[in-house]
Amino acid sequence: MKSFLLSVADRISLGLNYIAQAMVLILIASMLYEVVARYVFGAPTLWAFDIAYMSTGVLFVLGAAQALREDAHVRIDFLSSRMPVRVRGAIDGFASLAVLCPVFTWLALIAGQRALRAWQTGEVEHVSPWAPLMWPFYSALAIGLAALALQLVAEGLRALTAPRSDDSFKIET
Repeated sequence: MKSFLLSVADRISLGLNYIAQAMVLILIASMLYEVVARYVFGAPTLWAFDIAYMSTGVLFVLGAAQALREDAHVRIDFLSSRMPVRVRGAIDGFASLAVLCPVFTWLALIAGQRALRAWQTGEVEHVSPWAPLMWPFYSALAIGLAALALQLVAEGLRALTAPRSDDSFKIET
């Protein structure tokens, strides 16, 4: 059961990471279009700012679970790097399962409720002249936060059962 959960969490994180990579391409293409339209043709777009902040937000949230899976987040470990591997694993496991996972699950639920409400009401971005629908953006945030919560469960279980013995960042004294 544990290996199935870990496998599912890893596959979801990897799949969402591919979508996040596509969001980078969308961001680059939209910004290039905006620059050419504004400075070459003197006709700025109404939608470029909205696409920029939405795609940036989505790519960060969708890529967060994969970054956690690859241990690519920044961590300050001047104390934990000096601890035994099992103690460090217990601390990481507890932090992931008891602290971070409930917080990100709660945030995913809030984002999901917000997406549902935006879909039901047809909410649009009120400060934008383009006024895009907001439910796709909120939905992507909810999915990314839920995937991060699931990956936190997987990494918490890994830390408790088989902690990483990565000494590459260990402070030499």
